[in-house]
Amino acid sequence: MGLADSRSWWQRLRPYVLAFDAPLTLIIGALLSVGLITLYSAGIAIPGKVWDQLRNIAAAVLVMWLVANIPPQTMMRLAVPAYALGVALLVAVALFGVIKGGSRRWLYIGTQIQPSELMKIAMPLMLAWFFQREQGHLRWQSYVIAAVLLAVPAWLIGRQPDLGTAMLVTMAGASVIFLGGLSWKALGALFAVGAAGLPVLWTFMHDYQRDRVLTLIDPYHDPLGKGFHIIQSMIAIGSGGVSGKGWTNGTQAHLEFIPERTTDFIFAVFSEEFGLLGNLVLLVLYLLLIWRGMAIAMNAPTLFTRLLAGAVTMIYFTYAFVNMGMVSGIIPVVGVPLPFMSYGGTALMTLGLGGGILMSVQRHR
Repeated sequence: MGLADSRSWWQRLRPYVLAFDAPLTLIIGALLSVGLITLYSAGIAIPGKVWDQLRNIAAAVLVMWLVANIPPQTMMRLAVPAYALGVALLVAVALFGVIKGGSRRWLYIGTQIQPSELMKIAMPLMLAWFFQREQGHLRWQSYVIAAVLLAVPAWLIGRQPDLGTAMLVTMAGASVIFLGGLSWKALGALFAVGAAGLPVLWTFMHDYQRDRVLTLIDPYHDPLGKGFHIIQSMIAIGSGGVSGKGWTNGTQAHLEFIPERTTDFIFAVFSEEFGLLGNLVLLVLYLLLIWRGMAIAMNAPTLFTRLLAGAVTMIYFTYAFVNMGMVSGIIPVVGVPLPFMSYGGTALMTLGLGGGILMSVQRHR
């Protein structure tokens, strides 16, 4: 009888059951716990929010575990089909999508889906596959092709309009292009071209997008209208002081001054109740998340896995930076949740998928 045949069922299943990376699991678990505590307070007048989020977490953890057991070689084979499917669904949204609140972002195929969420992962997968394929003979034409691969879905998402998701997809793809070997000089030139093109971009922006930029510059020009929500959010953050008002004692949230307090603006609720000290703890957790992701990327054995892990880590960074920045009033308001804390199933599934990719890269070194 061979060695494999003599092993117990637990010995055979153990590598698959224990697929999670311990440091990454602890960090994500801590963020999810903080999120549930904050969500309970933010949604105290909305029955069922915490239980719904627990179901979302269970689904995200299951996705994370499944993906952690998929070898990176299999992910590389899925890169092109996933990208092609994502672009095809985005085109279908543009043609036949469901309109909600003035935006055409959803597609009904028996159930309602938002294809732009798929591109948050499919885009870095595709570009990581492309640079792995081009490894050893990269030329300037390679970066042009990569930029086109990135621009097509970013443009389709931006015209829905969904500026927040378009920005996340662009950041995920741009991080792969940069980590793939783009020089600092070329990056600086691209930033200069982008800055010079801002006046042109302004002419193509929707009215509500221009209003958000103007509100960022001076939220008090319309304090009871367009600037009301961001002003109340900044009041909540400032009123928390050093130690906060205490759990469930936040007045801005419970008196319903904070908009979307269980989703995009949950950071304002957390800041009011836990203050500066709580924010420092939260920042440390996010820094640990970024550190662990970059450590996995640096130790990855192939260019594909390094680029993919680096891109997922940059997605986490962008989520956290943009959300905290918009809630604090330092960047325009866009629809980006706070990772592993905001209420919602779709974003949490995407984040769980990203965590599974990092664990797969670490596990299959």
